[in-house]
Amino acid sequence: MYYFSYAYPIFLGLTAIAYFITPMKKRWGVLLAASLSFYLYYARFLTVFLLFTSLTIYLCAIWIDKIDACAALAKEYIPREKRAEYKNKFLWQKKAVVTLLVLLNFGVLAVLKYSGVASDSMNAFLQLFHVQAHFHPLPMLLPLGISFYTLQAVSYVVDVYRGKIKANRNFAQVLLFVCFFAQIVEGPIGRYDHLAPQLYEGHRFNWQNFTYGMQLILWGLFKEIVIADRANMLVSRVMDHYTKYSGAAVGLATLLYTLQLYADFSGCIDVAAGSAQILGIHLTPNFQRPFFSRSVNEFWRRWHITLGAWLRDYVFYPVSLSKPLVQFSRFIRRKNSSHLGKWITAGSALLFVWVGMGIWHGAGWKYLAYGMYYYLLMMLGMLFEPAIAKACKAIHLNREAVPFHLFQILRTFVLVNIGMLLFRANSLQSAVSMFFSIFRGTGASAITNGSLLRLGLDAKDFAVLAFSVLILLAVGLMQEKGVSLRRTVGEWPLPARWAVYFAGIFAVIIFGAYGTGYAPAALIYAGF
Repeated sequence: MYYFSYAYPIFLGLTAIAYFITPMKKRWGVLLAASLSFYLYYARFLTVFLLFTSLTIYLCAIWIDKIDACAALAKEYIPREKRAEYKNKFLWQKKAVVTLLVLLNFGVLAVLKYSGVASDSMNAFLQLFHVQAHFHPLPMLLPLGISFYTLQAVSYVVDVYRGKIKANRNFAQVLLFVCFFAQIVEGPIGRYDHLAPQLYEGHRFNWQNFTYGMQLILWGLFKEIVIADRANMLVSRVMDHYTKYSGAAVGLATLLYTLQLYADFSGCIDVAAGSAQILGIHLTPNFQRPFFSRSVNEFWRRWHITLGAWLRDYVFYPVSLSKPLVQFSRFIRRKNSSHLGKWITAGSALLFVWVGMGIWHGAGWKYLAYGMYYYLLMMLGMLFEPAIAKACKAIHLNREAVPFHLFQILRTFVLVNIGMLLFRANSLQSAVSMFFSIFRGTGASAITNGSLLRLGLDAKDFAVLAFSVLILLAVGLMQEKGVSLRRTVGEWPLPARWAVYFAGIFAVIIFGAYGTGYAPAALIYAGF
């Protein structure tokens, strides 16, 4: 019953019917029942981890609220000269609660997700000293969406700690915030102040929400079934057995994997957002046409937006604004240039961000290398930006001209593809080998001899992919110019509007990669 299964439309339809016929104030209960049913269907006994996370954030948030209440009460009765002392005492109590919550939930995530890597690393370390030992990893237990809902849950408690929101005393509502079915699989990672009120208040049926939601779902189906599942046929064959193929094949597989990952992840988010919008709930956007980015920094502001925002608000800002780092930055600025001081401050905080980004994505050294790759690119870009700007000015190069923008987009696209190769490879060593193999055995003969048509896709499949990419590009260009295609199509006359809808439905049915000869891939980010 994943978003792209045959059962999901039935589940969504029944949920919507039950939701809209239930009294307004109780509609959140329908969402909770549907979400728990959805999760139990997949996770079964692993649902206990979801319940553990929900219970811990519920209790810790209330605990923090009680500390705040005690602090407010103490302020009225404690002598003025002792208020600062008691204020610090209560603050440290709140910090202790948040620390406990983080250790509990990220500890569970680490044990479930990284025990195999830890065991392999310990065995390798002991072998350096000729010590024979074998650490057995724990059985692989990865509850559905655990990396997503853990971040979402922790953000709730941190926001209560910061005084941004109040703790919810209704455990069932907190549980719904954590497990809402439309975003439990791959996000987007929700914030309590934006998502929770929408979940708890009942929504009336709205024809525009229904239409726009169905548009998003259809667009997501097109991305996943027509593009991602088709590209996977070549990607999985080449990248899992790259030593058997030419550099051209590996290069093509890298490009198609980048396309597959985007279509898979953004397609899933589209279905999730469309499902929520049918019910009157608007999820936070998670993609904003990332392949039009002119720098790696911009790319990560447009790709997996909610994860980047989470790391910014709960890692980057706390680290960069910490007292030791602020003092060190001021010292550097006094001794050197202001730019260097800013670079060191940002670089110190970004190091924590990208280490976190790497280990969040998966268990393996390649994921840490993946994070460090982007960290290095961002740091080099920030360091040399003044020199590059000065050089461009000296040679009278207009950095706002269209040709230069196109160069920046192409450069960023190449750098991102290298990162995606690292992300997809089975290991760090495989990633390095595949990268260098691209520059060997690459030539026109790989195209003229027809070898690329023997990689799992035939000429018709390549034609479908090429046409689909053109559609993605055209839609992206219009959106970059501020054109809302959903609104535009929604305002067309009924015959024209439904002609577009039926064209999309038949495109998915006719050109979707399913049936004999195709093996649809599992959702990539659902594994996190």
